[in-house]
Amino acid sequence: MFDELLGNIKKTLRRRLKPNQITIDGIRVSTSLEHVTKDIRKALFREVYERPERLLTQKYLSRTDRVLEIGAGVGLISVTCARICGSENVLSYEPNPRTRIAIEKNFELNGLKPKLRNKAVGLTAEEVDFYFAENIFSSSVFDRNYGGKTTVECDAISDVISEFQPNAIIMDVEGAEIDLLGQTNLSNIDKLIVEMHPHIVGNDNVDFLLSSLKKKGFRLIETLSISYVFLR
Repeated sequence: MFDELLGNIKKTLRRRLKPNQITIDGIRVSTSLEHVTKDIRKALFREVYERPERLLTQKYLSRTDRVLEIGAGVGLISVTCARICGSENVLSYEPNPRTRIAIEKNFELNGLKPKLRNKAVGLTAEEVDFYFAENIFSSSVFDRNYGGKTTVECDAISDVISEFQPNAIIMDVEGAEIDLLGQTNLSNIDKLIVEMHPHIVGNDNVDFLLSSLKKKGFRLIETLSISYVFLR
């Protein structure tokens, strides 16, 4: 009760004072508007930004894992992974050039160096249309009427897995998880932490992916909000 009260006071002070840097889960994070949008800063101040993924990553990732992260956002999950596994064992993809500076800054604040590719990940290596939402949260390969259409480079997920040899994948790609995980050989992957997006792709497609992963030998271990953990 006392810890909860202190936490609420801390969050209230952040919203009022608007510091340019805070600490979440022991991780130093930039909240400067040079690096994040106002919406993301508010979520960081309240510590709700990527909260389910953070909790599940901390719970299920181990120091021996080698992680491919697809959809790095501002790098909070990237840093979480790097602190557990070592930054040399984490490869992050994020196609939005606006968040690259935030990712690099957050690694710098924590004395780490990212392995970051400013590209999308798809089934094939090609250029793809990408829609950059002003709030960053909703940026996607799906046109959700937020504007900001551009073309980005894309690496094939099978090539990335073959090259980097991860055993774990953490994915937040605003609906693209259906094709990426449903149509990719995941035989060398034993751990998945995935944010599902039924509000974008529909419940039927989420059910299809759940069935596909079960056939590939994955067990659904835990869900938290719309984040899912699968293990072999």
